[in-house]
Amino acid sequence: MKSTNTLKAGLLLGMLVTFGTATMNAQSRGERKEPPTYAKLLEEMDANEDGKLAKDEVKGPLKESFSEIDTDEDGYISEEEFKNAPKPKGRPRN
Repeated sequence: MKSTNTLKAGLLLGMLVTFGTATMNAQSRGERKEPPTYAKLLEEMDANEDGKLAKDEVKGPLKESFSEIDTDEDGYISEEEFKNAPKPKGRPRN
């Protein structure tokens, strides 16, 4: 019984190491994640669930560029404004 548990623990550890290494390798190669959709941002950031993204709800690049993205200056980022938002600049290549 003890050897079965040891085997299971070893297999689990091996899977975790393999997954972690694959993730680190993908990041080191500079693979990019897909940008989030407006629906995903609403799901993650729309705290009061009103279907809008207000400045006090957003974070990161959206918050930093809020006034540029909110082109109609109504205090919210609409789906249309999000689609037309300037794309964030990537890191400079060496």
